[in-house]
Amino acid sequence: CPTPSSLRTGNGTRICAQLYADDSPYYEQCCGGAALVVPPNSDVPYMPLGWGASVSSLVVATRCELTVWARPGKKGKSRRFTA
Repeated sequence: CPTPSSLRTGNGTRICAQLYADDSPYYEQCCGGAALVVPPNSDVPYMPLGWGASVSSLVVATRCELTVWARPGKKGKSRRFTA
């Protein structure tokens, strides 16, 4: 997995979080498969098509916070993630 302080796009733009579709019990094999980039100051009440209930690992950048909800539309229980 990338380190929280190294989260950037290919052109060097800072991103707040990166979510991954694949996971593994072995750390070196985590953060695999398709990746979903979360830019700073994003407010997305619904996951993009194909991503609902499929995130298995994530990395949150330093000085960022990611809040996720159990149900679409920011409903149900929530959980916050930081670096």
